[in-house]
Amino acid sequence: MVRDPAIAVKVYRDVVTQGLGFGHQASRLTHMSTAIVLFRRDLRLADNPALTAACDAHEGIVPLYIHDLRGYGTWQPGAATRWWLHHALAALQLSLRRRRADLLIRQGDSLQILADLVRETGATAVYWNRLYEPAATACDTVIEAALREQGVAVHSSNAALWCEPWRIATGQGAPYRVFTPYWRKLRAQVDAVSPLPVPPALRYAPFGPGLPLQALGLLPRIAWDRGLRQSWTPGESGAQEMLEIFADDTIGDYIRARDIPARHGTSRLSPHLHFGEISPRQIHHQLLLRAQALDARRRPDIEPYLRELGWREFAHHLLYHFPQTPTENFNPRFDGFRWAEVDDVLLDGWRHGRTGIPLVDAGMRELWHTGWMHNRARMVVASFLTKNLRQHWRHGADWFWDTLVDADLASNTLGWQWVAGCGADAAPYFRVFNPLTQAKKFDPQGDYLRRWLPELAGVPLSLLHEPWKDVGVMRRSGYPAPLVDLAASRWQALGAYQQLRDA
Repeated sequence: MVRDPAIAVKVYRDVVTQGLGFGHQASRLTHMSTAIVLFRRDLRLADNPALTAACDAHEGIVPLYIHDLRGYGTWQPGAATRWWLHHALAALQLSLRRRRADLLIRQGDSLQILADLVRETGATAVYWNRLYEPAATACDTVIEAALREQGVAVHSSNAALWCEPWRIATGQGAPYRVFTPYWRKLRAQVDAVSPLPVPPALRYAPFGPGLPLQALGLLPRIAWDRGLRQSWTPGESGAQEMLEIFADDTIGDYIRARDIPARHGTSRLSPHLHFGEISPRQIHHQLLLRAQALDARRRPDIEPYLRELGWREFAHHLLYHFPQTPTENFNPRFDGFRWAEVDDVLLDGWRHGRTGIPLVDAGMRELWHTGWMHNRARMVVASFLTKNLRQHWRHGADWFWDTLVDADLASNTLGWQWVAGCGADAAPYFRVFNPLTQAKKFDPQGDYLRRWLPELAGVPLSLLHEPWKDVGVMRRSGYPAPLVDLAASRWQALGAYQQLRDA
């Protein structure tokens, strides 16, 4: 094996410049085994099984990102997701360049690009970490079979989940439909093992030019992303920084603080997890280390947060086994539910935070400005759309998909169907989140409302949660009247649910 990088580079360049065919290149490169490492939603160097395996087995690697929308199927990336992807790729490029490597960027058909790159580099193997969305798994199956037929080894790994969807089953071998027994079984298999370090010898095989990142056109043409830039630092280092803040400052008060939207009481790691800038294993390991470093009296209980990560795993479990659920009710009985007629006025008011219900509007404006929304607010705005406005849950799922930086097909589907009452382990049909009650309980001083509803910032606390009680306040502030009466719309929703049950 060639240990001198300069000699290895010369061997590679000699082969490429001679323009030999695929098989001849592979034979000429027997002294420099080259592998392609395909990055997708695993945009990190640490705890990256595919990268580590390639570095262990080969003398040189070609880090590659292919922008291929076929892997998304009908769920093309939304605007906020594209924004994050651009900056996450830029961060990965920088990390590789600091290690005297680089990221090759290409756009188009993944199979064709991989086949071409195999010929260009003489690579004998392709490594990637698995994806679990239906369109992505279908594409991977085709690509793997075609590459193997060409004599190229394909190695795939799990980098995104504690346990892959097909490895957890009921005693009868069926997929789980209820979270609690699923979590009980998964938790017994979750070990706090040490994550993989960055490969110490990341040997880089030079290649021809790729596309500049800007050529992918991921950033908005009109600069609406100021709030995203103020709120987030995409990339592996940003994920680690967010984890450290959570581990140091938040986890000890997580059980109480996670429900208060005005506080940073949650981890805010969801977009980093979605893009694979950090793994559940890294989070678990770091939290356990921090907890064990404290004495027993001050040691935080990390189990409630691990359970939230378990919900993420459950979402992928459901999507894998029930791939139709992003557009169809998990519970087919709900196919007969009497949704209200599509109302563009109601939908536009909800999307842009102009419903006249302060907590709903605050959540929707936080989403528009930051690309993220506190989980308590997510449940409230989803309940308001599907129950008080009785608009189909798919309208909400579509809007979240376009505006969330953590838009994840599995979690988005689970969340919306759970609130609507038609999903797995769903909220009871009679559970309607009252935005007024929720605001007074979880934002009693109105800090969250005042932050995101500046027109109400000067309103007395006695009216802040119910500004419609004072005509003068409404006139001076310009805040809209409620789109619906909360009590009346709740009873109408319950009536529609009861009709479904009776049927």
